[in-house]
Amino acid sequence: MTSLASTSTTDIQPIRPSALSAKLAMALLLAALADWLFYGQRIGLSLAIFATAIACASLLANLATLNLRRAAIGGAIVAFGLVPAVEQLNTLSFLILIAALLIALLLATNPETAGLPDRARALRDLVLLGFLRFFPEALQALNWSAFTRGIALWLLPMVLSAVFIALFAAANPVIEQWVSLLNPKLILEYVSVRRVLFWSLMLALVWPFIHVRWRSKKAAIASATDAAGSEPRAPLVPVELLGPSIVLRSLILFNLLFAAQSILDGIYLWGHAALPDNLTYAAYAHRGAYPLIATALLAAAFVLVAMRPGGPAEKSKVIRPLVYLWVGQNVLLVASSIRRLDLYVDIYMLTYWRIAAFIWMGLVALGLILIVARIALDRSNQWLVGANLIALTIVLYGCSLVNFDAFIADYNVAHSREVSGKGAQIDIDYLMTLGPQAVPAIDKAFALRPAAREGCLVSRRDRLVEQQRQDLAWRSWSFRDWRLQRRLDAQAKAQAGSQPAG
Repeated sequence: MTSLASTSTTDIQPIRPSALSAKLAMALLLAALADWLFYGQRIGLSLAIFATAIACASLLANLATLNLRRAAIGGAIVAFGLVPAVEQLNTLSFLILIAALLIALLLATNPETAGLPDRARALRDLVLLGFLRFFPEALQALNWSAFTRGIALWLLPMVLSAVFIALFAAANPVIEQWVSLLNPKLILEYVSVRRVLFWSLMLALVWPFIHVRWRSKKAAIASATDAAGSEPRAPLVPVELLGPSIVLRSLILFNLLFAAQSILDGIYLWGHAALPDNLTYAAYAHRGAYPLIATALLAAAFVLVAMRPGGPAEKSKVIRPLVYLWVGQNVLLVASSIRRLDLYVDIYMLTYWRIAAFIWMGLVALGLILIVARIALDRSNQWLVGANLIALTIVLYGCSLVNFDAFIADYNVAHSREVSGKGAQIDIDYLMTLGPQAVPAIDKAFALRPAAREGCLVSRRDRLVEQQRQDLAWRSWSFRDWRLQRRLDAQAKAQAGSQPAG
C-alpha cells in the first residue's frame, strides 16, 4: 500500500509494468468474486469469505517481500477479526473486520513503522488516499511499445481463428449455438452502469491490498537512481508477416479450436450421444461436410505459406510438432466430413454430387498427408504439386472406368426403405435420369413397387431400353453398353422361362 502523505513523485517508488500486470489480473479476479458474492445479494457470510480472499491474494502478491513472523501475526489478527463477522454481521463486526485487515496489512508489509504515531499516519493515508491509486497505477502497466507489438503478433492469428470459428459454426449446430451466446445484446443484458461502477469501486478498494506501497524515506533516492540507470526502451521491432512468432501463436490457437470441433464430433458423430433439443442427426451430419472441407483447404494453404521451404518457421523445433498435430487434426476433420456425408447418404440416398464429394474429400486428406511428407522429407513445393497431380491423375483415371450410373442406381435400390426398412423410398424418377445403365435397378424397383408400373414410368423405362439398343450400333458401341445389353437379354430370357407355357 501507499502512504500517500504527499502526491509528489519522489515519495512513490517507480512501478514495474511486468509486476503490475499479474497484480492487475489478481485484482480483477477479486472484483469478479465481489460481483458474485455481493451484487444484488444480501451480505452476511459472503463478507467474511471476501475478506479471506483479499488476505490470501495480498499474501500471494507480496510473498517475496514478506517477513514470515510478521505475516503470521497479521494472519492471526485477520482470523480474530473474522470471528465477529461470522457470528453476526453488523456495523460493529464490519468495522472490526476492516480494522483487522488494515492492521494486518500494516504489520506484515511495513516494517519501517515502529511507533504508534507512524503507524497511525500510515493507516490514515491508506484509508483516505489508498483507493485513489488504482487507475493511475493501472495505466502505468501499459507498455505501449509492447502493446503495439502484441497487437501485431496476435492480429493475424485472431482473424484466422475467427474465420475458422465461422466455418465451424456453419458446420456444427452446437458451435453455432455457442457463438449465438456471444450476441452483444445478450452480453449487454448483464452489463449496466451500476455494475460498472460497482466493479470500479471494488478494484479501487482491493488494489491497495494487492499492490502494497508505503511511504519510504529511501523512495526518492531509489527513484533517482533508477531513473539515472535506466536504459532507453528499444524501438518497436517490426513484426514479419507469418514469421515464427505469428505462426507459433496461430498454431496454438488453431490446434485448440480444431480440438474442440474434433471432441464434439467424437461425442455426437462417432459416439452417438444425444444431441441438443431441436437438432437431428441428419441436420448435424448434412451441415458439416462441405464447410469442414473448406476449413481443411484453408488450413492446408496456411501450412504451405507458413512452412515455405527455407523459411524461419520451417526450421523451428517447436513449430514443426504443432504443424504435424494440426495437420493430423485436419485429417481427422476430413474423416468426420466423410462420416457426416455417409450418414446423410444413408438417409437421403446417393447422387453424383455426393460421390464427387467423397472423392474430393479423399483427395483433400491425401493432400494433407503429402504436406506433412513434404515438411518431414524437406522437399520443395514443386514436389508437393507433382505428387498431388499424380494422385489426381490416378483417381480421375480410375473414375473413368467406374460405371457410376449403375452403381448409384443399385445402391439407392439396395438401401431404400422398401429393401432395408430404413432410409428414403425409391426415387424412380431420379433413377430414370441416370440413363440406360440404371435399367436393371429400375426393374428391381418396379418389382418392389408394383404400383409404380402405372402411368408414364413404364414408357420412360422402355425409351431407355430403346436408347440402349441404338447405342449398340458400331459407331456408338462401347464395352459398357455391350455388357449392359447382355445383362438385359439374360433378364429377358429368365423372365420368359419363368412364365408358364400357354
